[in-house]
Amino acid sequence: MTGSFDTRRERIDRVRARAWALQILYRWEAGVDEVSLRDALVETTATRRVSPRRLPFVRSVLKVIEANQEEIDQRITAALSNWTLDRVAAIDRALLRLATAELGWMEEIPPKVSIQEAIRLAEQYGGPDSPRFVNGVLDAIWRRFRSEAGAGSGADST
Repeated sequence: MTGSFDTRRERIDRVRARAWALQILYRWEAGVDEVSLRDALVETTATRRVSPRRLPFVRSVLKVIEANQEEIDQRITAALSNWTLDRVAAIDRALLRLATAELGWMEEIPPKVSIQEAIRLAEQYGGPDSPRFVNGVLDAIWRRFRSEAGAGSGADST
């Protein structure tokens, strides 16, 4: 029984950590001053109480985004139909960056979980069309990641 509680607690912590990461990404992007994601994290944790259990995930996903932002943005842009990244609402852009980082660089997180959690966050924080938009873009990004992995290994990507 303890194992299931730990797993449930970890899931809850990760869900809430994603919400914190999203808020930090949004704060970073909306910032007037050019600050790093790390600075946005420090500013947020200085003014808001983030559970210490959630900080490791928040830090790791932000580190992945900061280290791979150019490729993440390229992948998002490639998946957009008739849109440019700068036209995407800031909250949706932050969600797409967060989930793309998980899909491409955080193998311990199942892709379906990353996509589903991004959709849930879009429902909470985005506009009325955000969940469907985020789902469509992330699905295209995940299909491209899968096809690249299949092409690289010769394995079937389905």
